[in-house]
Amino acid sequence: MTEKSVSSLGRMLDVLDLFDDTVLARTTDDIAGALDVSLPTAYRYVRLLVEAGLLQRAENSHYTLGPRIIVLDHYIRKADPVLREGIPIMRELVQATGFDCVASGLFGDQVLDTHRETGGVPTMLAYGRGRPRPLFQGAAPKVILAQFTPPQLHKLFDARRDELVRNGLPAEWPAFRRYFAAIRNAGFYLSVGELEPQLAAVAAPILKGEGGTWGAISVVLDIQRLSIVDTHKLVGLVTAAAQRLSARLA
Repeated sequence: MTEKSVSSLGRMLDVLDLFDDTVLARTTDDIAGALDVSLPTAYRYVRLLVEAGLLQRAENSHYTLGPRIIVLDHYIRKADPVLREGIPIMRELVQATGFDCVASGLFGDQVLDTHRETGGVPTMLAYGRGRPRPLFQGAAPKVILAQFTPPQLHKLFDARRDELVRNGLPAEWPAFRRYFAAIRNAGFYLSVGELEPQLAAVAAPILKGEGGTWGAISVVLDIQRLSIVDTHKLVGLVTAAAQRLSARLA
């Protein structure tokens, strides 16, 4: 494959990134404008993606993401080692606590929930599998970021400083580094109303043997129930589950 064809393929796949929670359908004109390509090129991209099942035609000459993505997600779930090894542990954690248990991971610069096991009284979560979460809010993202090396964390600080400050994190690098070092040393993070005002969560990292993290495992509960829960015991259950899962994946 030539360098030109690789570049063209990358541009065509950029079409898929034009869809999100706010834009679920696009016309070919939309796509041409968003990618700054000619209309004939946009028509070619759309035709090839429709043939591959990655787009499908909807009403009024609009296109939406296609059914092939559902099939691929099925294979991703079956191949994901965290889910393969972790779902039984997550179910045990739900049985022990009665609360929802969520697995999350960092993919590129996005934190995604990959699986949820519901407890006796399921919580109303605005985020679910596949919907990107804010990087600087909530328990799972923070325990994942806490595993970054100092250079990785500094690069993130420089690239997204305005965003992290808006989310209440330290505006200066030394304080920012100490903030995440404290989470790393604790081995868990308890968030209260950070991501969704009515919810609290305890998360612990799923560690890789060579350093870094597979993601995080969290227990989510209503804030009202937090006052009657033995928080120390809950933290122990979550960190123990994360450690067991880390050992299975090592």
